Amino acid sequence: MATKIRLQRHGRKGYAFYPIVVADSRAPRDGRFIERIGSYNPNTNPATISLDFDRALYWIEVGAIPTDTVRTLLSKEGVMLMKHLRGGVKKGAFNEEEAQRRFDAWKADRTKVADAAKAKKDAKAADEAKAKLEAEKEKNRIKGEAVAKKKAEKLAAEEAAAKEALAEEVNADAPAAEAAE
Repeated sequence: MATKIRLQRHGRKGYAFYPIVVADSRAPRDGRFIERIGSYNPNTNPATISLDFDRALYWIEVGAIPTDTVRTLLSKEGVMLMKHLRGGVKKGAFNEEEAQRRFDAWKADRTKVADAAKAKKDAKAADEAKAKLEAEKEKNRIKGEAVAKKKAEKLAAEEAAAKEALAEEVNADAPAAEAAE
């Protein structure tokens, strides 16, 4: 029986998630399977991969053939590297402890790279937020200056109108005062 490690499509239109299953190659894509060994959710940022590492390694070692996408996912999780290292142990190139040390070093390096990428993304988001805040402050300052200028113009116009009214009053009272004399 030829077995494949492949993705099953679940979820709604436009929002799919994929269980990772071991199935007979003749079975339908979303049909019968032998074992579910994990899941892949591309809808999260970054994509979420949960995998039973030991079972995936077991199935790879007994000859299950992963699809291209699953092979990529297994490589990201280190299953393909561990298979390669165990092959080296079987050939006598190095011992089990050395294989585990190499795998742990790879895992630590991968974690460090992922953390650096996350920190870079967080720093970029913080810089964008700071730039957005500064732009908003500048926009508010300009708007405040425009409002203050309008208020000053309005106040100046009101003062001019008041002076004009006072001048008219004085002028109106002056001829009446001259007539009274």
